[in-house]
Amino acid sequence: MLSSTKRFSLLFSFVTLLVSLFCGSARAQTISTSTGTFADGATWLIQVPSNWNGALMLYSHGYVEPGSANPATNVGDPVTGAALLSQGVALAGSSYATTGWAVQQALPDQIATLDEFISLYGQPKVTVAWGHSLGGLITAGLIQNYPLRFNAAMPMCGVLAGGVGNWNEALDSEVAFQTLIDPSVQVVNIAPNPTANLESAEEYLAAAQATPQGQARIALVSALGDVPGWFAPGSPQPAATDYATQELNQYQWLSQTDFPFIFDLRAELEARAGGNVSFNTGIDYAKQLAKSPDQAEVVALYEAAGLSLSADLAALNATTRISSLLSAQRYLERNVIFDGLIFVPVLTLHGTADGLGGPENEQAYQQIVDTFGTGKFLRQVYVNRAGHCSFTPAETLTLVSALFTRIESGQWPSLAPTTLNTEAEAQGPTTNIFPIDDVITLTAPAFISYNPAVFPRPFNILTAACDLAPNPNQCRDILFPNNH
Repeated sequence: MLSSTKRFSLLFSFVTLLVSLFCGSARAQTISTSTGTFADGATWLIQVPSNWNGALMLYSHGYVEPGSANPATNVGDPVTGAALLSQGVALAGSSYATTGWAVQQALPDQIATLDEFISLYGQPKVTVAWGHSLGGLITAGLIQNYPLRFNAAMPMCGVLAGGVGNWNEALDSEVAFQTLIDPSVQVVNIAPNPTANLESAEEYLAAAQATPQGQARIALVSALGDVPGWFAPGSPQPAATDYATQELNQYQWLSQTDFPFIFDLRAELEARAGGNVSFNTGIDYAKQLAKSPDQAEVVALYEAAGLSLSADLAALNATTRISSLLSAQRYLERNVIFDGLIFVPVLTLHGTADGLGGPENEQAYQQIVDTFGTGKFLRQVYVNRAGHCSFTPAETLTLVSALFTRIESGQWPSLAPTTLNTEAEAQGPTTNIFPIDDVITLTAPAFISYNPAVFPRPFNILTAACDLAPNPNQCRDILFPNNH
């Protein structure tokens, strides 16, 4: 859910060295830049090159932590932006009127930005929605809520299982952590002091990491939340049975990335929604673990620690269940869950080891799309790299090119990993880069054939309707049995 812009902040100082390398046309090219502020306080940014080819890409940025700077953003990283502008593509985007889980504000602010573009430069021939992380969810929300305004979409590392599903999955991790490691931590309704709540969680997490028993339970917490066992971009991927290294990586994901969201920033969402948005009523945690690709790791670490996994799962299943405040849940459903009705090409990109909105989101999105028979419009591509939104500019540009080919020809080009890797490599060394340990590093493209695991807590337009059934979870099981 974090903005991927932070990951590329080092590239801003690098851009001026690259401009002259894009097709030799950058020096002759001029960029028309327009900015402004909407009545709700959101700012917008538009850039149109002098060789504009009629294509516009409307960028939705990721989660911005409350209290942080929130400028208008029209591209995920400046190297990709410079390349697209040199190719004649116009770029636009807004800040959204608020920070945090700002989907409610982002959707109309992005459409207002599109309207502003049209008033200044005319109707684009092609309009593509795209964005990273929470911006990937917003991208999918734009084509769902405003289907006639876009010709295609490219959600990247998107929260495509929707808001309710992702926060329910987070609740499962929270409940496991509270039950087995830190009984003092608040998992919902965490105001008025979410900062202290996070500090407590981090303290108990660090203490648990110091013992084999704690490590086993951290692995269970991670498995219930789809936290991968590979953390740092540029680091080697742990072997399939190197459970100790996988658990250490999961600890890093939790301590550095996931816990700030689930034990602190959850309060921002609860405040805007008017209460708790998540529920675990009817959830069997033994069944949830069985869905996880990390089940073998959990079993092995429990055995090594001399702990009873069945006893801990029984303890989880004995916990008092948490119900959402229905009005708050409905707010999150509006902001946003998915109905599967897509009628323009949608090309998604996800990392295989993303611990903040993982690749299982793609399975949830494909499931609802396929249910309504619109799968011909959807293609999903994966990069084998750790980190959240850890894509090189070359990988991004290769996917943009493929999407424009689909728009122009009406047919999907080859998206085979070997083809995509060859095309990304051909972009050259100025775009096959990634910041690793604060150093801009030449990074080979890493497209891979990949099938994500099932998303453990699917919640879409159909499962939402199950709230009206006598047994909502049984209704959901019948609709989507493959998730069990």
